[in-house]
Amino acid sequence: MANTLLTPTIITLKALSVLHQRLTFVRTINRQYDSQFARSGAKIGDTLKIRKPNQFTVRTGLTMSAADIAEESLTLTVGTIKGVDMNFDSTELTLTVDDFAARYLEPAMARLASEVESNVLTNVYKDVYNHVGTGSGEPTAFLDVLKANVKLSQGLAPDTANRNLLVDPVVMANMVDANKALFHRSSEIERAFSDAFYGRAGGLKWWETTHVPSHTNGSRDDTTPLTNGVDQTGASLICDGFDATATIKKGDVFTIAGVFAVHPETKTAYTHLQQFVVTADATAAAGAVTLAIEPTITASGAKQTVSAVAADNKALVFVAAGGSGAASTAYPQHLAYHRDAFTLVTADLEVPKNVEASRQVFDGISLRYVRDFDIINSKHPARFDVLYGFKTIRPEWATRMARIS
Repeated sequence: MANTLLTPTIITLKALSVLHQRLTFVRTINRQYDSQFARSGAKIGDTLKIRKPNQFTVRTGLTMSAADIAEESLTLTVGTIKGVDMNFDSTELTLTVDDFAARYLEPAMARLASEVESNVLTNVYKDVYNHVGTGSGEPTAFLDVLKANVKLSQGLAPDTANRNLLVDPVVMANMVDANKALFHRSSEIERAFSDAFYGRAGGLKWWETTHVPSHTNGSRDDTTPLTNGVDQTGASLICDGFDATATIKKGDVFTIAGVFAVHPETKTAYTHLQQFVVTADATAAAGAVTLAIEPTITASGAKQTVSAVAADNKALVFVAAGGSGAASTAYPQHLAYHRDAFTLVTADLEVPKNVEASRQVFDGISLRYVRDFDIINSKHPARFDVLYGFKTIRPEWATRMARIS
């Protein structure tokens, strides 16, 4: 049967299918296609509001004590375009769909997927304040995985069907070898080869990627920093006792002596200290610095996050303290997370007129393909574009994982 000229719609749909298959982390998080841009097309910098869940207190007895509802929202900016460009000649456009995909779409979409995955992962992990392990090395024991899943349960992450573990190939190989009796159900063996999915164990779906991000600790001295001020609350923390010009990096995780985590609903104190993440780079001046942090220090009410406010002269202990993870050193950030801890939103780019173009949506991902004709060189210049934004919406439903034992 004669080949049919590949149309922009056919190419776009096939490219979307390939792109979807190549995504690992993005495929396992909340994906939203924003149809509000469908009529006119989105622009870089467009913003969306995402409502945060409301929180309430429970009274005891008959006397009503109603509080005003103060809804909070997060702003997600659709601010990144990634694209791949190429040139075809007319002969190449007469290939079968499968041949065209193998020669052009698969390598192009693999590169695009790699860029998107890396971009999202290297940003969202810095929002996660839960951390298990010392940060000094790769997780190797099944206990490391179980501890990570415990953190998700303590944060009240829902159903285990949507809990995931993302690790690099080295950790996956070591973990699977050490625990091979747990892998695999026969139905999952094929997916291990085709989808980077290695089965389910410890309450998590195990995924492998080469895009596990790396975090470089600040140069901070982990032995002397203290809080500097009584009854500190909120999203900033005044500190002193660092080295004179110590740096504290966005993504550094620490605890405060005497400030314990609480159950998200009952507000009963857990037995472990609350972990905080630094949300902006900072540099000490004469050892003093104010850190921007999450979660906020809130010691009462419906939005309580900790057992007590930060008292004066309380020790800050950073993950990888005491020499187990050196300052100014990079460590991989493997992740355990619920699907809804993170979201990725794609929006429609405008489809230009007077050229061959197509815009399609598949599983929450919108991809635009535009093809023109270069009359001088008898070529078909073409481009694939995806416009997206991402956000950490429930950081308590994610955990960074390193070696524990």
